Amino acid sequence: MKSSLRIALPWAIIVAVALVAGLLRYGFIEPSDLGHACDAKDGPWWCAPRNVIVQGFLSYGYGYAAVLAALVAVFWRNTFSAVLAASLGVVALQLYCYEGGALALLIGSLRLVRVQYSRTLVGADPLGDAPVGADSSAIPRQRA
Repeated sequence: MKSSLRIALPWAIIVAVALVAGLLRYGFIEPSDLGHACDAKDGPWWCAPRNVIVQGFLSYGYGYAAVLAALVAVFWRNTFSAVLAASLGVVALQLYCYEGGALALLIGSLRLVRVQYSRTLVGADPLGDAPVGADSSAIPRQRA
């Protein structure tokens, strides 16, 4: 896989999830006529999935899932966990769980940038401070 595609694909997945979550919110959850159609006991077939989605944000389930994914991304440093955290953050933001969603989107995006940056460095030193062969005396290091 080309390196530019490898870098752009996770971001494209996050944008696609954001678009689907936006369509879900504005096309399926927010229209009042769809909500009123589900008020009757024998509503259409799609009332059960709609009610499950509504109960998910009323119980703040999307926010909790997004924060959990963000914690996983902090400790499990790979592309999948970062994309999962950012994607769940976007879903939580779209579906009314904005505190947890914003935190997960931020952590997932920062982790994804860090993972992609560290993969583009070929031959980085173990501390990740400078490429191998660089003059280490020119790089200031903090002492603990």
